[in-house]
Amino acid sequence: MAVSVNDDCRDLHFRKAEFDPEDCPPDCSKPCEKVCPADAISLESIMVGEHTQSDPLHDKLKGGVLTERCYGCGRCLPVCPYDRIRAVSYVRDPTTTSELLKRNDVDAIEIHTTGKGTDTFNTLWNSLSESINNVKLVAVSMPDVGESTVDFMNALYAIMEPHIQGYNLWQLDGRPMSGDIGRGATRETVSFAVHMASVSERPPGFYQLGGGINSYTIDCLKKAGLFQSTTFPGTATSETIGSHQTLIGGIAYGGYARKVIGRTLRKIPAQFGCVRIEDHPEHLLEALQEALSLVGPVKGYPALSSLS
Repeated sequence: MAVSVNDDCRDLHFRKAEFDPEDCPPDCSKPCEKVCPADAISLESIMVGEHTQSDPLHDKLKGGVLTERCYGCGRCLPVCPYDRIRAVSYVRDPTTTSELLKRNDVDAIEIHTTGKGTDTFNTLWNSLSESINNVKLVAVSMPDVGESTVDFMNALYAIMEPHIQGYNLWQLDGRPMSGDIGRGATRETVSFAVHMASVSERPPGFYQLGGGINSYTIDCLKKAGLFQSTTFPGTATSETIGSHQTLIGGIAYGGYARKVIGRTLRKIPAQFGCVRIEDHPEHLLEALQEALSLVGPVKGYPALSSLS
């Protein structure tokens, strides 16, 4: 299990959408509900009033944002025709996070930083340093901040190095919170990777893509010469592009994975209510096939139908 934490409340990964459905006109077409990839907005029209002349019946919306589903993508913000939706940002409490890292079931920590400066990162890291050696992996997720990106990463590594006893990973967040938008988003992410691959003084650690990840990502990596798949034991050699110097060691599908797998998972409560997916093998198999469509091309796995 991994714990995510941020060093700045401006980080897009640590926000939730929020609005009061009673402020919404009852005849609203509810575009927010339609664009939410996590099905985190639910609005229902109800009739209120006493059906009297002084208090006649009228429509009202109830529901709103399901906080536990919202992951802060922000798609609902610009589509509200009445500008009633707001984003609420927060910063993870470092003391609570430090205690979480001491648990036996926490293997990794993911630190999101905006790339605006090292002061907030240094403060966060110092508050966690006594617990960091409990995890096997420290991942830092950050956007491309231009010419200063590599210098910034090296400054972060200098802060972390004295306390890292496991592995470290850099997540190249090319287009934060935009995994299912299209080719433009993933080209921006791959461009970030191409830039990092061209720099010899980049800090040590594994590198993976995140932010702007979708069905076009692998093709873009192949065209850039940065894709190198592995093979699954007992199968034919899978396609390999690039060389032993290939930089990218992984792809964090994030929001795109939620969208793809969610198509299957949403069918279960609609048909059966609140049940365990393991009790419905046909849906479990469908979900595994969707997951394999993402992981398979990266890992060189065979098609699910050939597994026995």
